Amino acid sequence: MSAVGVALVLLAAALVCWPAPTAPLRVAVPAAPSWRVSLSGLPALLRRRAVLLPGAVVVGIGVAGPGGALAALALTATLHRHRTAAGAERDRTAATAGLAEALSSFAAEIRAGAPPTAAAASAGTDAHPVAARVMTLIGSTAHLGGDVPAALRAARTREPAVAVHLDRLAGAWALADRHGIALAGPAGAVAHDLRARARMAGGLRARLAGPRATAAVLGGLPVLGLLLGEGIGARPWAVLTTGVVGQVLLVVGVGLVCAGLAWTERIVAGVTR
Repeated sequence: MSAVGVALVLLAAALVCWPAPTAPLRVAVPAAPSWRVSLSGLPALLRRRAVLLPGAVVVGIGVAGPGGALAALALTATLHRHRTAAGAERDRTAATAGLAEALSSFAAEIRAGAPPTAAAASAGTDAHPVAARVMTLIGSTAHLGGDVPAALRAARTREPAVAVHLDRLAGAWALADRHGIALAGPAGAVAHDLRARARMAGGLRARLAGPRATAAVLGGLPVLGLLLGEGIGARPWAVLTTGVVGQVLLVVGVGLVCAGLAWTERIVAGVTR
């Protein structure tokens, strides 16, 4: 492979591994402008894809021709989807644990005699950003005398990482209002449940690290085969990059690798649900 080809391959790897833009974390976020989070997150994802996918096509054409462009596009899309899903899973686990801690603090404040508004404000201090927004929503809604369960259910679309947990919290709050139960009991029960779920998700992710590593190694075996072939002088890279048959084999081979990685992630996702 020429020096230009090596440079293009390294450029493709850099594009795939380019970190996602992160916003500075804030302790408390007002509930009113929460639409800005959803609108700002979507263009960031689209901008990243707009750089990755065309860049992969350009690099693929430069390294291996039209077949290389299709193969690079499929591989880049698969790896980007994998990274996005892994990041979303980590965010869900962290948000669940943060909400559990905030609810535990909220329940403790209620037991100490604090009103819901003050308890939510105290629990949201130094909390996970998602938990801080939830506590801000609870505090502001309770302060205005609004329907807290309805506000929590409406916030599910704005907080997808904890959407299911917000539904549970809304049900617990409605139960306390309906039967005159102190909020400390239902809130503490939800906090205990979320803490157990976060602990189980972390343990399950650790146990699945082995199968995921095995899938990654198996996905990289074709690259090892190419290197071994080049080492013994069989020139497999020249076969794949010249001629119609080689180009078709390149696309089919990369497609099978991507299908294997996607199928593995589907199996793992089924276990973690």
